[in-house]
Amino acid sequence: MAESILVQAQNPSQLALELSDAVDEKRFDDAWKAFKRYKQMEGFPRKSVLNKLIASLAESGVLQWVDKAYSLVEMAFGEGKHELLHKESLIFLSFIAARAGLPVQASTILRKMVQVEEYPPVDAWLGVIAHMSRTAPGAFLAAEIVLELGHFFKDNRVDPRKKSNSILLSMKPNTFAFNISLMGSLVYGFARKAEQLLELIPRIGVKPDASLLITIAHIYEKNGRIDEIKKLRRHINEACGLGDFQYQQFYNCYLACLLNFGDLGAATELVLEILRRAKKAQTSLATAQSVVEAIAAQKPKRLLPKEHDENRVISSVRLFEGPALSIMEFIKDQNFLRIQAEAKELLDSFSAQLQNRVELVRTQDGILYPTEKMCAKLVKAFLEVEKITDLAELLIEADMEEGPASPDSSFMVQVINTCIALGFLDQAHDLLDEMRLSGLKTGSLVYSSLLKAYCKANRPNEVGSLLRDAQKCGVQLDASCYEALIQSRVLQRDAKGANKLYKVMKEANISPSTHHGFESLVKGCEGNGEPKLMAKLLEEIKSEQGADCGVIDWNHVIHFFCKKGLMPDAQKAFKKMVALGHKPNAQTFHSLVTGYSAIGGKYHEITELWGVMKVISSSSPLKFDQELLDSLLYNFVRGGFFQRANEVINLMEREGMFIDKYKYRQLCLKYHKTLYKNKKGSKFQTEAQYKRREEALTFKNWVGLD
Repeated sequence: MAESILVQAQNPSQLALELSDAVDEKRFDDAWKAFKRYKQMEGFPRKSVLNKLIASLAESGVLQWVDKAYSLVEMAFGEGKHELLHKESLIFLSFIAARAGLPVQASTILRKMVQVEEYPPVDAWLGVIAHMSRTAPGAFLAAEIVLELGHFFKDNRVDPRKKSNSILLSMKPNTFAFNISLMGSLVYGFARKAEQLLELIPRIGVKPDASLLITIAHIYEKNGRIDEIKKLRRHINEACGLGDFQYQQFYNCYLACLLNFGDLGAATELVLEILRRAKKAQTSLATAQSVVEAIAAQKPKRLLPKEHDENRVISSVRLFEGPALSIMEFIKDQNFLRIQAEAKELLDSFSAQLQNRVELVRTQDGILYPTEKMCAKLVKAFLEVEKITDLAELLIEADMEEGPASPDSSFMVQVINTCIALGFLDQAHDLLDEMRLSGLKTGSLVYSSLLKAYCKANRPNEVGSLLRDAQKCGVQLDASCYEALIQSRVLQRDAKGANKLYKVMKEANISPSTHHGFESLVKGCEGNGEPKLMAKLLEEIKSEQGADCGVIDWNHVIHFFCKKGLMPDAQKAFKKMVALGHKPNAQTFHSLVTGYSAIGGKYHEITELWGVMKVISSSSPLKFDQELLDSLLYNFVRGGFFQRANEVINLMEREGMFIDKYKYRQLCLKYHKTLYKNKKGSKFQTEAQYKRREEALTFKNWVGLD
């Protein structure tokens, strides 16, 4: 019996048969054990068995077996046996790995395929990056993949007229692929990585569609590209096929950008333009609805069959959350339609997440309106720069465009009441004067609130002035207001004035009534259950969170010089920015690092920048983000500054940031393959040389190049 077992163990063909049977019967533990035994005896099994094993392990969808399938691929490439792997098996495994939440493994398979010139078609790999983009590390890697694949097609490097290039051209990123990677980058906050992708689009000849234009608007807004977003507006207005939500997203980005730059004139004009268009559209809509209702009244109503609702529910099930494709379904689907359908659903999911961030513009019946939060931000900006007259003009015109409203619920009155509540009494009085001079009617509540606030602040001169204004306008004050005025006179020991006010109150037949405080005004503004301007303005001002327009302006200038390659001018602008007391942020340094990197060979300057960043971060809360540190790390590795590279790596690992080790391993192999290959080193070396050598070996060990 022992002899027969020994013979069986040494029979490779029998072991291969056992392996094949175990795979067919989904006995993956037995299959894996059989593979390891066969590998020790004969190496890799024949091509068909190996690919069947990889496909079956991936098809299981179990994380453990998907990872095992990946280890098989890594083993084959490591031993130079990649010709045993079918292209379809590799694409299938990459897709399943991305679906299973293994973005590093999925991206590595794609990269290795490109490395051995087994180019995956774009219709297949866009499904991989779509699933990768469901996590932050995956979204970062997906952007890197698109940049790497797009590099092949820069500036018409690949001639489309040659038939031999057809397979390579099938890999070229298309609009769909860019949309997915850009949206994934935006959702997880990699706006500057997204801008790198944007710069690639015209260089490989991809034409943006309507949906991509909206994504571009988000990127411009996040990175503060005010000039670019203004130019983009013309394309948006001329684009076909844009929906209500897409217009809403664009104008939200445009308004946010204008507010960040402090361009109140342009923001005001845009808000008023939206209100005018809304007013005009409402008139047209009302006319159209009356015609439709008249036609509908003459036709009998037709009920939809019950099956219609059932079909609608079934169609709402998302493919990317259901079971994955089998290997046979994958092979039959030669056009990758199922993968594209899942990618489309994920793209819609990313778009919905961006839509949820819209807060400055709303849409109703296809008509755009500025939200109360938008108006609150605009009012706050005017109050901060003390442009009361301009603010009054905006509010008066907004009230006119918005249509008739009660005197105590107009935009102007809500802003005045908010100023009173926050103690901005002078600004409230100035706005009230502007309102009175413009001939707008004012209710008694706003005068009462301001008078009480003046009484509480013990400002008798302003009380007298406001009383005279109220009398000129024919405003009748309520009992609570007279009571506050009388109490103020009593506290000032002005008995004569108090008695005079009491007589005036009696002569006017004013009887005591319920006190109308600020809380009642807020409730009145929120009576219909919607967030109104007054409550939003209070929230906005009390939050004390606002963009530093000075930093944004200087970042804009520095980015302009860096993009044009004018680095001496960019450095002068940076020094001036610091001298004026503006604190540089991650975007400032990212522009400078990118500018020096684009010129090439400016690694010493980038090292000096790193020193400046460390000094600033030690004395102020400068936040190093992943995009900035990744850009620094790339330049340090490329230039051979391994001590600085290790500093960045330590910081990124301490902060829990994702690092693309594969990229840096390939970069090190490309430029520093033979560096310090002899681990013993020279007997005659200075301390600095010894330290540089140790730092380089530490980095090589980190990326797996022992």
